[in-house]
Amino acid sequence: QYVDEIENFMNDLNDDSFDARIASGGGRMQITMDRYEANWPMVEEGWNIHVHGKGRQFASATEAIETYRNESGVVDQDLPGFVIAKDGKPVGTIEDGDSVILFNFRGDRAQEICKAFDEGEEFDKFDRGNKPDVKFAGMLQYDADLNIPKKYLTEPPKIRYTLTEQLVKEGINEYAISETQKFGHVTYFWNGNRSEKFDDNLETYVEIQSDVIPFEQRPWMKSAEITDQLIQAIESGEYQFLRTNYPNGDMVGHTGNLEATIIGVEAVDLALGRVIKAVDKVNGILLITADHGNADEMYDKPKADEKVHKAKTSHTLNKVPFIVYGADVVCKQDDNLGLSNIAATVCELLDVKPNEHWNESIIEKK
Repeated sequence: QYVDEIENFMNDLNDDSFDARIASGGGRMQITMDRYEANWPMVEEGWNIHVHGKGRQFASATEAIETYRNESGVVDQDLPGFVIAKDGKPVGTIEDGDSVILFNFRGDRAQEICKAFDEGEEFDKFDRGNKPDVKFAGMLQYDADLNIPKKYLTEPPKIRYTLTEQLVKEGINEYAISETQKFGHVTYFWNGNRSEKFDDNLETYVEIQSDVIPFEQRPWMKSAEITDQLIQAIESGEYQFLRTNYPNGDMVGHTGNLEATIIGVEAVDLALGRVIKAVDKVNGILLITADHGNADEMYDKPKADEKVHKAKTSHTLNKVPFIVYGADVVCKQDDNLGLSNIAATVCELLDVKPNEHWNESIIEKK
């Protein structure tokens, strides 16, 4: 529907002096949009498709999408790459002198393709072939510490007063762990779109390498390996605040595969059971929550002209749980409470003064 609208709109604009069209594309889990350097071959395939026009050819984006769906029933995020061509030639390769704008607002899936355009001879992730000399800019600067990208259209948001900043001031030793798919969520995003640590001595990062395989084929992902190392860290007594992200409900949920998603959620259940035992062992406190829904709603309600339920592969707007384990507290019941209240909650449980700019704590001590 949306691609038809875009292509029809551009066709109405085009004349002898102006030619706008979709030139290439593909699903974010197949080409171009890797994150946290988990799978550079994805970026390489996207580069060859978008820049050099090397890929399966179609007359239009609509034809490409409909063909792939009919061939394999693939959902949008898993669409293989495609190139729009006329008379056997790509309609829109990227050439010397072109301007290229990456319209991503969010930074995690934008950074690797930015490096491919921005970096010179030092780039060693894949062979870019005849790299075109272009003017490249991102929507904003996705990582100010690493200067990615060098040119951008709008100033990135300045995120201040993060939880890590407050804990570092108090000398709290922190530990962050996840597998590659969510490693940046407990480090880069957590610290306010910042790759660098606030304090190298007080922050420990551990990344478990994700498998490069469709998530529905191994829905347990790296939950066991994450838990192994997290338990060691808990029981070591070295850290006062530890955090992790289990990606299963999100990443497997995005596949739209109900059976695989159930297994993924069960894997997290098993992991949490092990974590609870470790928390009990050190007389600690465990907080469990999520940043959005996904696996809670696996199918869209059919529209009037549809006979079957379609897999829902997007995040949901349902409320998420917030569970406090191991502390004698009461959670406030207020519909206005949300993720922005968690920082003050953590500080209250650590007997640390919360930042004055934060929203209130979720808990009340008995």
